[in-house]
Amino acid sequence: MTATTSADAATALTAQVRVAFPALDRRHRGAPVAYFDGPGGTQVPQAVVDAVADYLLHHNANTDWHYPTSHETDAMIAEARSALADFLGGRPDEVAFGANMTTLTFHLARALGRRWGTGDEIVVTDLDHHANIDPWRALAAERGVMVRAVTFHRDGGELDWDAFEAAVSPRTRLVAVGAASNALGTVNDVARAARLARGVGALLFVDAVHSAPHVLPDVRALDADFLACSAYKFYGPHIGVLWSRRELLAGLDVPKVEPAPDRVPDRIETGTLSHEGIAGTLAVVEFLAGLGGSGRERAGAGGSRRERLMATYSLLHAHGERLVKRLWDGLAAVPGVTLYGPRPGRPRTPTVAFAVRGRTSHEVAKALADQAVFVSSGDFYAATVLERLGYTRDGLVRAGCACYTTEEEVDRLVAGVARNS
Repeated sequence: MTATTSADAATALTAQVRVAFPALDRRHRGAPVAYFDGPGGTQVPQAVVDAVADYLLHHNANTDWHYPTSHETDAMIAEARSALADFLGGRPDEVAFGANMTTLTFHLARALGRRWGTGDEIVVTDLDHHANIDPWRALAAERGVMVRAVTFHRDGGELDWDAFEAAVSPRTRLVAVGAASNALGTVNDVARAARLARGVGALLFVDAVHSAPHVLPDVRALDADFLACSAYKFYGPHIGVLWSRRELLAGLDVPKVEPAPDRVPDRIETGTLSHEGIAGTLAVVEFLAGLGGSGRERAGAGGSRRERLMATYSLLHAHGERLVKRLWDGLAAVPGVTLYGPRPGRPRTPTVAFAVRGRTSHEVAKALADQAVFVSSGDFYAATVLERLGYTRDGLVRAGCACYTTEEEVDRLVAGVARNS
């Protein structure tokens, strides 16, 4: 597929996608809303809303009972595990659900930490969301585990791999790394982190929350032991997903109530889950796979759900690369704007962080909201990133492109920043 053909296919996909999202009909102060807040939570297609409503209205029940709605709930959860297995590249019995990635990671950390103590070490990175830092830091207080943090280069926003290699030692029990930075958009070389972990016999935990909307996860290719993501970052409902290697999950000393199932993967799912959220997550995987299926001739896709997802993500990648270059170049031309993170062409998501001289991030975000352009501001729970860049007080502005973002919306954002710089 040529670059022109790929761009045309991505443009056609965007037009197809936009009609599926009712939120895009919203207007603010007479203008259509342009949503650049996706890194904090994307908008949701009608198919997901329909699936949530259908479950609550027609199938609502708890699991493992002897009546039809309970059987239907069991079957839906099983199909959702299968869909997420295709999405992640794993197996259905390796997929667990929870409230969100943060809650799942704290739960997993406590289970793993029961095996560790003084002398054991965990490696994290300063580039990560604190959901992939603080659960592991908690083990320092609870178990006496040492946590070592790997820094990143301010210029370019990429991990310092010399520091990473130095941090990993024979005492390392786990390496926790983000697949992509939710603050700067940096896509990290997870496979390289996996090699470092394997070299000392350590486990690898991957935070794929920010990467999952842009880079289709592949837990086998990453050589991960655990990978977590949140469906509401890739057009689904507010629910978290944890993939674990089956043999590891089966042997974990998980905190759980005694009567709860001890089978895999249920044993790590604490309490009754959001069944409607699971139904919506199943629907969003089908939605994304359907986009790939509709463009199979353009993208050369096969017929399996995983192959159709790969086709969709190929088109979304081309779309994101085109948008992020337009956004970066447009903002770079605005006097007083400072951009952070990798330049276009480097491994990155279509998420751009920037500061405007003389304005706090919140002031910029409020001014853009008045023009119906919605962006995030502050530290995005990646507080260490902001600290390293010197924006602890004022924060940064974050603009993330999604599958429904258009070039016209990017231009509106750039023009809005220029008017308020």
